[in-house]
Amino acid sequence: MAIRPIITAPNPVLRKKTEPIKVIDESIRDLVSDMLDTLAHAAGVGLAAPQIGVSLRICALHLPDWEPFVIINPEIVKRVGKREVEESCLSLPGYQGKITRAVEVTVEGFDLEGQPVQLKARKLLAQAFEHEIDHLDGVLYTDHIKSPNGLYKIEPEETMQAEEATYAP
Repeated sequence: MAIRPIITAPNPVLRKKTEPIKVIDESIRDLVSDMLDTLAHAAGVGLAAPQIGVSLRICALHLPDWEPFVIINPEIVKRVGKREVEESCLSLPGYQGKITRAVEVTVEGFDLEGQPVQLKARKLLAQAFEHEIDHLDGVLYTDHIKSPNGLYKIEPEETMQAEEATYAP
């Protein structure tokens, strides 16, 4: 439907815990369509509603070789293992950081028809779920950086190479 501007830090909407979606109506379907259009335009892996200024609990994901999909009111119910990853964010352009994420997560939520879903995700999908659900809780990946050297500036032409390396399945 429409490509919306992506909100960047330090906009306070990125720090606000989102409200759960109670009814999946036409306004939610329109929001989902806008999120998917925006995500495709930005060539990102994931997008949470707060990143387009909407404080609702919904995220869209589009991994390489996957069809784009959304999950409503997602919650991580289980994490397994730990791994260090390099991560970036559409709301923090020009930066990348080293953080710890789970190797595997189990996520529960709802699909666009309101049906309950439970997804077990590994590696990139697990990382994407953790990143986007953090957004829904007002957390940015930079909050997970432990080392003063853990965040670094990247040049625009490096972004694609870094994302390819970071998000290799």
